[in-house]
Amino acid sequence: MSVDLKPKTLKRKNFKKLSLNADASMAPAADAGEPPSQPFTLDKPTLQRAPSAGNLISQMASLELGVEFKIDIRAQDLRTIQELGAGNGGSVSRVEHIPTGAVMAKKVIHIEAKEAVRRQILRELHIMHECDSPYIVSFYGAFINESSGDVVMCMEFMDCGSLDRIYKKAGPLTEEIVGHITVAVVEGLTYLYNEHRIVHRDVKPSNILVNSHGQIKLCDFGVSGELINSIADTFVGTSTYMSPERIQGGNYTVKSDVWSLGISLLELLLGRFPFDVANGAVGPMGILDLLQRIVNEPPPTLPAEDTQFSPVCRRFVDRCLYKEAERPSPEQLINDAFIITSRAKEVDMKAWAMSVQ
Repeated sequence: MSVDLKPKTLKRKNFKKLSLNADASMAPAADAGEPPSQPFTLDKPTLQRAPSAGNLISQMASLELGVEFKIDIRAQDLRTIQELGAGNGGSVSRVEHIPTGAVMAKKVIHIEAKEAVRRQILRELHIMHECDSPYIVSFYGAFINESSGDVVMCMEFMDCGSLDRIYKKAGPLTEEIVGHITVAVVEGLTYLYNEHRIVHRDVKPSNILVNSHGQIKLCDFGVSGELINSIADTFVGTSTYMSPERIQGGNYTVKSDVWSLGISLLELLLGRFPFDVANGAVGPMGILDLLQRIVNEPPPTLPAEDTQFSPVCRRFVDRCLYKEAERPSPEQLINDAFIITSRAKEVDMKAWAMSVQ
């Protein structure tokens, strides 16, 4: 049994682009320049849809820009297709929303909290329905699993996975690819803060996702203060992407996200975590030693002897890792030379995404 949080109707551009397993006669026209979405082909029994489901499928299949839509997420309407990952904090799976055939990513978060706190988390997550940006993973709904008390979130499924997975599989990314990634992340952070006063709080390669169209989107941003506090109370841990001021107990600001972006860019360009010269892991240094390095030592940089990186790329990474007072905000970074040159370069991000899928 579940307690549903019904999303409000959105009256804005349809960035959601739900993948529907609808009949060809009901399929929407493909976006210009993009191939139609390929439904997942699965050996499964015929699904019995509710009498009203046909109307909902027809409505969603004919979505065009500017047309409003509404979809309710309930536990009994989700069918697991594939488990994508699991840990102490929860799990992620690819699911089908049975009434519509839409493919989504379902994230289950294990927390220890009272029922009132869980319901407050749902209310806070509701603002995610207002986040309409091509640089932010779309949010479809959330509910509480009554039997386990877990918070369950359903989001856009990004079929190429995270940049963390991609670079560990394919090696360091080129400056041209990282440039386009940087544009997307900076635009996403700027949108979250300027439009909703949301600070992401957890920028890192595993929270930057890619789909087979070559789109780059942010996920897991800190929209719910109660959820952040509940996770912190349940699972003790410190992010290795945390800025020096945060390690020292300072407030989290949008400039803290910029530091995390800088560390993430170094990791993608070098193919390893930048505070460890041997490999991509923290290694024998240990977390406390690492935090001491972040606070007390000069920030890492791209190797001076490596000539493959342009001066504008080097300067951008350095700016992200300035001390807090001098560090720019995401909005200030939009006019940086690296962002401008990256926008101007024609890079086939779709071909790249397909090559690393």
